[in-house]
Amino acid sequence: MTGQRDFLLTNPLPKVMWTLALPAIAAMLLFGLNAFMDTVYVGQLLNEAALAGIAIAYPLVGLTMGLANLSGTGAANLLSIAIGEEDELTQAKILPNQNLLVLIMSLAFAVPSYVYAPEMMAVMGGTGDVLTYGVVYFRATLWAAPLWTYGLSLNFIVRGEGKMKEAALMMSSGLALNLVLTPLFIRYLDGGIAGAAWASNAGMLLYCIVGVRYFRSGRASFVSDVTAVAFDGPVFRRILTLGFPGFILGVMGLIQAMVVFNAIVGVSPDGERDLAFFAAANRIMLLLMTPLFGLMRALQPIAGVNYGAGQMYRAKDAYWLFVRTGFYIVFPFWVFMNAFPELSLRLVLPGFAFTPADLRYFHLYMFILPILPLVFNALTWLPAVDRPRYASYVGVARQLVFFVPVMLILPRYFGLDGVYYGATGIDVVITLWLVYLVRRAMRSMG
Repeated sequence: MTGQRDFLLTNPLPKVMWTLALPAIAAMLLFGLNAFMDTVYVGQLLNEAALAGIAIAYPLVGLTMGLANLSGTGAANLLSIAIGEEDELTQAKILPNQNLLVLIMSLAFAVPSYVYAPEMMAVMGGTGDVLTYGVVYFRATLWAAPLWTYGLSLNFIVRGEGKMKEAALMMSSGLALNLVLTPLFIRYLDGGIAGAAWASNAGMLLYCIVGVRYFRSGRASFVSDVTAVAFDGPVFRRILTLGFPGFILGVMGLIQAMVVFNAIVGVSPDGERDLAFFAAANRIMLLLMTPLFGLMRALQPIAGVNYGAGQMYRAKDAYWLFVRTGFYIVFPFWVFMNAFPELSLRLVLPGFAFTPADLRYFHLYMFILPILPLVFNALTWLPAVDRPRYASYVGVARQLVFFVPVMLILPRYFGLDGVYYGATGIDVVITLWLVYLVRRAMRSMG
């Protein structure tokens, strides 16, 4: 532990950043590639209705990852601060409390969701074949909901130690299996859209096995018992508090998707077609954002450990370093996607007849990418320096104060233009707000 802690506290920040960020970016690129290739496989091997079905189901599946964010990022943030403070008693209590939280949350989510899956798909805007495909995909993933939550939570804790290489290798094992199994399950085992879900479930099972083996082998840099389940009030509450911003973003993302999908279906004469187009644009954007997700994971232990050790200047400098690096990474891809939008979209929708309006919407959807490093790193940095409420406020306000009213009003008067212009305008406002909150937090840190 001492060697890793000293590395985070004393080495030049660029060296620390790249040591942690490169494996994290590689893992997140593989994660993004998996999500993107799932879309490609479904679009190429099945049909547009199946692609739209995954689009409406995926935000609900994302709630499982939101639960993992609650337990995992909360535990990781607490661990990083405790490592900086050299508080070994708190470190030893983190895994047992996190395990209890995972068990409660995953079962409370999976059981009712399986029963009410058709109603949930209808609320997301699904009808006809799109609704049927969405229900089949969602229910298949729910069988492995505890695995999704547990595996991702363990990986967050490993990242909280600052061991990005080990965390990346764990993640890569499950993702690689998923990448290989998805086309086999869809086409050759005749699993259809459920096959895509079961391939992901198999990858998550391997992911959990590798994570448990890591902790049982004694390689963790803190005292840990990966099989223990316990409740300690102060630790349990701090995990919830520090993980709440990540969870609320998942929940608010679901609300955003629900509002957008219903807005598209409500104003489009061909809702299935426009949902499929939105799904394709969304997956391309997610693929481009994956390096930023990797940087976020690397920033968390650097900011948390330095904050816990009282090195506020390094915690502050780390944020701006990661913002600049994120911009340099995504900008060339942003230029390429804007120069060749139809080429990019045909990877997912090979037989689609794109209109000039479709390409305009794609440009609008991509507009926000170069300034997202400010957003993602802020949402990671604020909880890491023990200011989770700032990120929580933004997460709630983005959807309930901005997104819901805008999507209920603009599409009525401007059709699909209102959906895409409104979403872009909201993201610009949220970016400016987060930068203000980061600067305010920095001033309060001294």
